[in-house]
Amino acid sequence: MTRAMVFPGQGSQSVGMQADLASEYPVVQRTYAEASEVLGYDLWSLVQDGATEKLSETVVTQPAMLTAGTAAYRAWKAAGGEDPGQVAGHSLGEYSALVASDAIDFGDALKVVSRRAQLMQNAVPVGVGAMAAVLGLDDDSVINACDEASLIGVAEPVNFNTPGQVVIAGHKDALDRALVLLEAAGARRAVMLPVSVPSHSSLMIGAGEALQEALAAADFRRPKFTVVAATDGKPYTDADDIRARLSRQVHAPVHWVTTVNAMIQNGATSIIECGPGRVLSGLCRRISKSTPVSFIDSIDSLQKSLQV
Repeated sequence: MTRAMVFPGQGSQSVGMQADLASEYPVVQRTYAEASEVLGYDLWSLVQDGATEKLSETVVTQPAMLTAGTAAYRAWKAAGGEDPGQVAGHSLGEYSALVASDAIDFGDALKVVSRRAQLMQNAVPVGVGAMAAVLGLDDDSVINACDEASLIGVAEPVNFNTPGQVVIAGHKDALDRALVLLEAAGARRAVMLPVSVPSHSSLMIGAGEALQEALAAADFRRPKFTVVAATDGKPYTDADDIRARLSRQVHAPVHWVTTVNAMIQNGATSIIECGPGRVLSGLCRRISKSTPVSFIDSIDSLQKSLQV
């Protein structure tokens, strides 16, 4: 049996997340305390008692989700879970995957992610950028609609999440046009998402380039087990490769279907989502209906995952 683990990114956060897990595994709150020391504010209190709007701010969400993924993995290890054979992360989740694989220390990763969040938030003025979800169309149809909408601004597919589920990003005006074209092409649903940062689009190229300074300052190492990059489904190799690909990742599309299929082709017999929420486990089930999938977002689900 060869387990793969996947780590969620932005969108899986919620106020009160991991409270149940923390009640059984003290390492969860210790992880948040460690993060608070780096960040300069009480992250656990914010996550447990703060406003949803505050937690949803990119500059808060990104370090919070890195911390949540790391805390879930540490709880897994505290419960007797073995290291997985492979890990991957969806967008921001790649940082949690790299921490789990000992490719970077948690504190260093927090510093990089905090800078990443600031750069992404500042890259495009609020109200100018947007993201939208498209359901029920093949990839080529989505790409064609974006190409046509790009006549008035940036409109690009940025997350290939499952067959028939693609997220697009770019300038809001261009995405408005793309949604009209996508509905005309037969999309079952095409709707704007409640975010203003057009993540993984070419509008983030400057942010990715600016992130190189923070990446250069961080101490990266060769992972102790395979970390599959979500931009192309290929493993990270050494420190220089990690730095280069994390810089590019800010403005490169997430190919989640390719990533999950690569892990299965490389021998994964089960997949465990390590972090709050169940977004990725749902995507993985749709990508490979025959692969057992579980998640770790509570005491009960962790115990069940140990049996998968």
